[in-house]
Amino acid sequence: MDIREKFSEVFAGECAGVFFAPGRVNLIGEHTDYNGGHVFPCALDLGIYCAARLRDDRRIRLYSGNFAEQGVIDASLDELGGDGRWADYVKAVLNAFISYGYPLERGMELAYWGNLPDGAGLSSSAAMEVLTGTVLKTLFGFSVTPQVIALIGQFAENRFIGLNCGIMDQFASAMGCADHAILLDTNTLRYAYAPIPSEKAAVVIVNSGVKHSLASSAYNDRRRECETALAQLSAVVKTPSLCALTPGEFDAHCAAIGDPIALKRARHAVYENARTIDAVAALRGGDLAAFGELMKRSHISLRDDYEVSCEELDLLVDAALSIDGVYGARMTGGGFGGCTVNLVKREAVDGFVTAMTAFYDKTFHRPAPIYVVGIGDGARAL
Repeated sequence: MDIREKFSEVFAGECAGVFFAPGRVNLIGEHTDYNGGHVFPCALDLGIYCAARLRDDRRIRLYSGNFAEQGVIDASLDELGGDGRWADYVKAVLNAFISYGYPLERGMELAYWGNLPDGAGLSSSAAMEVLTGTVLKTLFGFSVTPQVIALIGQFAENRFIGLNCGIMDQFASAMGCADHAILLDTNTLRYAYAPIPSEKAAVVIVNSGVKHSLASSAYNDRRRECETALAQLSAVVKTPSLCALTPGEFDAHCAAIGDPIALKRARHAVYENARTIDAVAALRGGDLAAFGELMKRSHISLRDDYEVSCEELDLLVDAALSIDGVYGARMTGGGFGGCTVNLVKREAVDGFVTAMTAFYDKTFHRPAPIYVVGIGDGARAL
């Protein structure tokens, strides 16, 4: 879809600018971001586009080419309540900017369209939030950094959508760097880029076709279970977060966690944080096989200790690991459906896609949504 043309068709006249924010895939470091740990996501060359212009009144008019049947959604800067539709994410960011002290004194017309697969767990919601923040920064001339836009996006989702998410998704969308993933310490927001050797390996995403809905899933339950574990650990060892503990420190004190479910959740967080640090070190040392092995261990932990995988994801990971040329495979994202991420030798990509397509068709009896993705830059005006 040409978003400029669609804007002119829907709203009559030219837009003031076009903007883009990417989705993300997390290579390793899952469910550590709200436990004070490290994550290792990269921004994709898939994402969401927005054409925008200001109005002379306080009306907000919103359109999405992905939800064209809903038509134009009208709102006002004086009444930005949600109603359960896609536009709630836009309204949430508008509310969040106002809460952060950025005055929105004029209305807007915003037309969106994205090429991220719906419900795949590639952070279309975070991309929408960061994209809207980037639009507001430009239209109103706000002095706001990409990092702050990411924090506002997280605040919008926490406060106005009701999902108690961490910072990873918004940060990756705002701060992505082409051909690099981001090692982010979610406790301090210190970050460093690490190159992905695209001449040697490709990132391939396979969509399970199971749509997840984190807000109505067990995501918030997992957060509460981790908080329970941290509270009980804090009685015997001083720690600001689960991921501030090394695996050895955790093992020495984990008997303080009386709830066996909370114990499993905490064990995943602590060990996943260590795996992430080790994986990035392996990548920087050129050891893609070691990186892939840590991806595999990550999936096992997400399946058994954190219990956020599902049968379809497990089948896809097992199938991928049986194919020659695959360094590693794991579920990615919040879980309960969505996608697997696979690191595949560059020369083996065509064979991987062929084999996974055949497996998918035989197992699920529907076409295989497989994406050989590029790693792109963060949100920006085009």
